[in-house]
Amino acid sequence: MAGSENGRGAAAVHTARHRADGTAARADDYVWALVRISIGWVFLWAFLDKAFGWGFSTPAGQAWIRGASPTTGYLKGTARKPLGAVFSPLAGYAWADWLFMIGLLGVGVALILGIGLRLTAVLGGLLLLLMWAAELPPEHNPFMDYRLLYTLVIVGLALINAGDTLGIGRWWGNTALVRRYPFLK
Repeated sequence: MAGSENGRGAAAVHTARHRADGTAARADDYVWALVRISIGWVFLWAFLDKAFGWGFSTPAGQAWIRGASPTTGYLKGTARKPLGAVFSPLAGYAWADWLFMIGLLGVGVALILGIGLRLTAVLGGLLLLLMWAAELPPEHNPFMDYRLLYTLVIVGLALINAGDTLGIGRWWGNTALVRRYPFLK
């Protein structure tokens, strides 16, 4: 049959991933689950390092728990960028710090667990797009950088229900809360 050597065409591959009948996960489901968990770890690690100053990108003395602002260095660094007048003045405000840190933590945990991927795609994408806009133009390309790629991948992960494999997305999607408010899936 056209499409593959094992007789399964593209339509069969597409529908197998989305079945709710308990069909076993395929190899590509595991790859996308690992991508989801990996990006989740990037966000969670950024939160942990900024919160506790574990010395990777945040020195101990600059930890959020020691009173330092997790947004100051990044946003102050945008002052000479085209949109610096918008972003630089936000540096150090407690509300900006809290929104940023809650965003990092929420996106990281949601991706690792495989829950709330629709909402994560919107809110995580917004966080990444704001960070991208603050850095315009990116250092090595006129417009494209990893923040846009992460945004596209997170949206794709939500569209393919990547939280169902190596995550609790299927269980989460069957809860009364998510059945009532599907945008939380």
